[in-house]
Amino acid sequence: MTDFTKRQKEIIGVSINLISKGGIQELTIKNISREIGISEPAIYRHFGSKIDIILAILSYFENLTLLISQKAFIQKGSSLEKIENFFDGLMDEFSKSPSLAKVIFSEEIFQNDRRLSEKVLSIMKGHHRKILEIIKDGQNRSEVRKDIDEKYVAMIIIGTFRLLITRWRLANFDFNLKEEGREVFRSIKKIIEKE
Repeated sequence: MTDFTKRQKEIIGVSINLISKGGIQELTIKNISREIGISEPAIYRHFGSKIDIILAILSYFENLTLLISQKAFIQKGSSLEKIENFFDGLMDEFSKSPSLAKVIFSEEIFQNDRRLSEKVLSIMKGHHRKILEIIKDGQNRSEVRKDIDEKYVAMIIIGTFRLLITRWRLANFDFNLKEEGREVFRSIKKIIEKE
């Protein structure tokens, strides 16, 4: 888990807002320094480059999802309740900070730099691995269907939520993500829950 200084958190927040408003081209050291009200060299004392700032945004998101997953997965309840709690926590965070969703689900930001694409892939694999573990546990406890391979159950869940968030972002956040997320998960449960 990465610890950021107060100034680094401020730079990360401003960077997320800049990308959200105008795309990756708006993320410049000059724009960040103007928004915060400090000199450009002062930004470089906290981050070596623009790529380092984007990596920090990804680390911030990774830390956030780690906290959400720890809270969701240690609670008592069925495996499906744990997964639902995890996604509900994510929907809550994205609802509070739509700019974060806009940045995290903008693949074009990460595709042209190997370090960024590797970081995104690492985060995705971490989420997939944890959800797969919960699904396997659910199958072992006869809560989740066994006639669908656990990797496809995980893909159904993760892919559906990714699509939901992307749709919300492209619709300019014009529907209640948390409510829609709960409805989506009810439908997923009907597909994967053992009868």
